Amino acid sequence: MVSFSGSLRRQADGIFESIYAHPFVQGIANGSLPSSALIHYVRQDTEYLSTYCKVCGMAIAKSLTHRQMLVFHKRIALVLGGEQIPHENFCRVAGVPYTDVIARRTDLAPTAHHYARHVLSVAQQGTLGEIVAVLLPCHWVYLDLAKRMLDKHKPTPDHPFYDWITFYSRTEMQHGLAELTEMLDELAESAGELDYYMMTSAFLDSFRLEYQFFDMAYRLERWTPIGITGGASVIGGNAYA
Repeated sequence: MVSFSGSLRRQADGIFESIYAHPFVQGIANGSLPSSALIHYVRQDTEYLSTYCKVCGMAIAKSLTHRQMLVFHKRIALVLGGEQIPHENFCRVAGVPYTDVIARRTDLAPTAHHYARHVLSVAQQGTLGEIVAVLLPCHWVYLDLAKRMLDKHKPTPDHPFYDWITFYSRTEMQHGLAELTEMLDELAESAGELDYYMMTSAFLDSFRLEYQFFDMAYRLERWTPIGITGGASVIGGNAYA
């Protein structure tokens, strides 16, 4: 019998294939991405991951057991203590100091803004199961991408994005994915029809937005200028774009 998380993953197969085929992802695999796309990604992902941590905190507040709390606590620790490794890798390839890139806050591009508001909205209004579902694609996508790249390209330390690929291939990351899918399946056991629908919707929307996030970075997506001067739009600058 297919688990709930397994059924969700099957529904997202087509989206995942599109993600893997995207030029940004293929650029990681082939070691060929323009500096501007790398820097844009790091800036946007840094801001998004701050929201991710807040959502994990909200999940802790809705958790019923210490084990559930620990799962989200570990997710926060991983983001705050480890995600700088792939970010530093991107910046090193781009030839820009990581500390310079994240020195100041930057505006969320439309797609990153939508993704951040999506996960926040689900966390504020939804159940613990919906929170797990809305966060799961972010973890699942990167692990699957890294595994494919390892299997197909067998990168060595001289590969430009060796640190990125190996970071998301760690046993710790695999264990974290297992914890999230197991929790989702446990919560699904007592879920009603509406709960199934809401969790599925949250999951698939996040999966679609994972594709859009890579596309945003590749296209250097920004808000269309509409006459706003000054204010928040100047935060972060654009020295390396």
